Amino acid sequence: MNNHRTIIALALAGALIALSGPAFAQEHEASPPPRVKWSFAGPFGKYDQAQLQRGFKIYKEVCASCHSLDMLSIGSLADPGGPGFSQAQAAAIASEYKIKDLDDRGSQIERAGRPADHFPAPFANELAAKAMNGGVAPPDMSTLAKARTYSRGFPWFMLDMFTQYQEHGPDYIAALLKGYKEAAPKGFKMPEGGHYNEYFPGHVIAMPPPLQPGQVTFDDGAPATIDQYANDISAFLVWAAEPHMVARKRIGFQVMIFLIVLAGLMYFTKKKVWSAVH
Repeated sequence: MNNHRTIIALALAGALIALSGPAFAQEHEASPPPRVKWSFAGPFGKYDQAQLQRGFKIYKEVCASCHSLDMLSIGSLADPGGPGFSQAQAAAIASEYKIKDLDDRGSQIERAGRPADHFPAPFANELAAKAMNGGVAPPDMSTLAKARTYSRGFPWFMLDMFTQYQEHGPDYIAALLKGYKEAAPKGFKMPEGGHYNEYFPGHVIAMPPPLQPGQVTFDDGAPATIDQYANDISAFLVWAAEPHMVARKRIGFQVMIFLIVLAGLMYFTKKKVWSAVH
């Protein structure tokens, strides 16, 4: 009899643990990032040039001190569908950077940047980046907006498939930059050197809050707020990851029109060819 009571007690204890486990996990689970209305969302969306220029200024003045942009050339700033800089402006921006190169004799030199150069990395190598950042190298930002995402769960991910929503990356980045809290919730154990972030998995992030109100002044008079900064740099990172998105969407639309016309011609051709067959 005692054995039966013990088994029942253990079963009840296991059930309570199982029920309390998800609740505990939910307390420390990252909040889903809120959706942002992006100009480039949807099959006909395109980049906002003013927003990309503001985002580039934030990258240059804030993010570039730690994060590289290795896969993007400086001259891409003047490409069609991008931030809208002129070739002369892109060349002027490139000349502000110092690029390590080799002269005709193979000796190492430092020269002014050219539009064909890629954005120089802030650290000499990965080991130096790790040493300067507590053992973890800051990620390259070239494809960050494509690499970062989050799970919306069922049935929302199926809705995203039908609506063609692909902006989870910038939603997450913008939310992360706005998700820092001055203090962790009561009972949350914060490790030394960590910062509490509402949207970061586990809530503990090593990077301190990179954006502060009034940190960057925009030439177009846009608000100098964290919300504005977060949205602008997120949009810029989407462009950095996919600088030819506008051209891709235009070509895709043209191909769809072509296929529709071709399907119509084939249908009427088939009717004509088989019209005499009864």
